[in-house]
Amino acid sequence: MSRGRFYNPQFDLFLPTIVDLKFRDQKDTMERPFFSLSKSKRMKPIEYINENDGIFVTVQPHQDYGMATIWDADILIWAASVLCDMKNRGTNDIPRELKFQPHDLLKAIGRSTGGRDYAQLRDSLERLKTTVITTNMRVKRGQKTTMFSWIDQWDDLIDAQTKESKGVTLTVSDWFYRGVTEDGGVLSIDPAYFSITGGRERWLYSVARKHAGGNGANGFGITMPVLFDKSGAEGTYRRFKFEILRIIQRNDLPGFSLAVPSESDGEPLVHMVRREHVGEGGHQEWKPNLKQPPRARPTQPTTEQSIGDLPLLRPIIRTLSERTIVSIRNECPGWDIYALQNDFDEWLDADPSRLPKDYEAAFQGWVRKHHARNRAQLA
Repeated sequence: MSRGRFYNPQFDLFLPTIVDLKFRDQKDTMERPFFSLSKSKRMKPIEYINENDGIFVTVQPHQDYGMATIWDADILIWAASVLCDMKNRGTNDIPRELKFQPHDLLKAIGRSTGGRDYAQLRDSLERLKTTVITTNMRVKRGQKTTMFSWIDQWDDLIDAQTKESKGVTLTVSDWFYRGVTEDGGVLSIDPAYFSITGGRERWLYSVARKHAGGNGANGFGITMPVLFDKSGAEGTYRRFKFEILRIIQRNDLPGFSLAVPSESDGEPLVHMVRREHVGEGGHQEWKPNLKQPPRARPTQPTTEQSIGDLPLLRPIIRTLSERTIVSIRNECPGWDIYALQNDFDEWLDADPSRLPKDYEAAFQGWVRKHHARNRAQLA
């Protein structure tokens, strides 16, 4: 059930409305591996170093909460957007502390506003507070490294009678604040970003926006191994490569087209360009070779066979009709359908043999089993 908005004048001053807010993301976080790309609890640290420029990033998860995810980072995008709005309006002494209504933030980043969504928001804030980053990016003069969490503090003011939130206060870290408020520290992003369900897809959008967004018809090219290193993704390079090729084949990121040039030798070169420049500068939408007869069941590569040798899987349309959504809500009430859809997509992508003939029917069957196993969590 969706909750209404609690009005509290102390938490409504100066913040832009959802309609007015222009979304911005901090540039340094858009290509380096700062976040987990999976919704499952990650306990393995991220350890990244660029041998060319010496830039390193280490991300340590919390033993209880795990690592901040790329979905948790939606809160940081919102915070960066609010800070930029204040800067553009000429606000003096832009604060690191932001006060807001949870309802407004959830609506702004495309989330539902039910009780489960409020609980997930608090979990996200806790992961952002407890994940610890160490890096030599943008260190202060005289320092070699800096250590911080994404937010220094957050507090939720609870109404004594209704037990509902009257407003949340969060304080972003100094490192993040300086990166947002310095000139040229942010890039605009498409609001459709928040509708991207997959973690790898979200990260690929950020990479494309950072490097190809202002590069015209030339776009941006990056080899698959470098992309893997920059992602911080768990699992093997082989699995990562397979999943990225699947994403490129679907080619449905908002505003950007992805391709693998047909003349690529060795490891694939991933090319990114704004969609309005497709067909210019050598970038063509990728049309995989389908001359070979399709296999009855896609198989995992053997140790002697590389993923590049396997035929690419046909794309599946991962959309849900209104009829299916209503049917699931009636049959399995209480769940966030879109969160479940993201979990289902990750489950599909983990094993190519799970590719369904009917996506909606397969998803509905998967939700029924999930509901049967986990309905006690809704109590």
